Amino acid sequence: MSANIGKDVAAMRRMSLDELRDKYAEVFGEETQSRHRQYLLRRIAWQLQANTEGGLSERARERAKELAKGADVRLTAPKKPIPPPAPERTRVGRIDISPDDRLPMPGATITREYKGEEYEVKILPKGFEYDGEIYRSLSAVATAITGTHWNGYNFFKLGKKGGANGRSDD
Repeated sequence: MSANIGKDVAAMRRMSLDELRDKYAEVFGEETQSRHRQYLLRRIAWQLQANTEGGLSERARERAKELAKGADVRLTAPKKPIPPPAPERTRVGRIDISPDDRLPMPGATITREYKGEEYEVKILPKGFEYDGEIYRSLSAVATAITGTHWNGYNFFKLGKKGGANGRSDD
């Protein structure tokens, strides 16, 4: 690679993604759909080098054509396989829970947004249903959602005063 192309590549490494996309359009004469920084850098660098020092030799081009004729070239990405239907996950059983005045009536649904996703929990007469599973406590539901131990009433903001007394580190 010549020193001039090396300087161009070093300058491109400091460019923003939009600037790289503009440089791609300048070098190739067409816009790109790619937003992959490393891909754009490599493509532009290769094309700049090919423009300066010449591209592939005619022999290499002919060999590539020969290989492509025998290859099963895919023009589109393979479709994602359809997953098999999930087995029924709701479990039926008896759970004894004492009523708590902080909870809504059985049959109600409480929601909580956490890390950009909204989670719904159905209040049952003796438990809580979340994602097809029955839990004994709101703390167990909060732990299932977050992966760490939480006080369920604080997580779902069901304090005695009805305000947001739980953690707010979503």
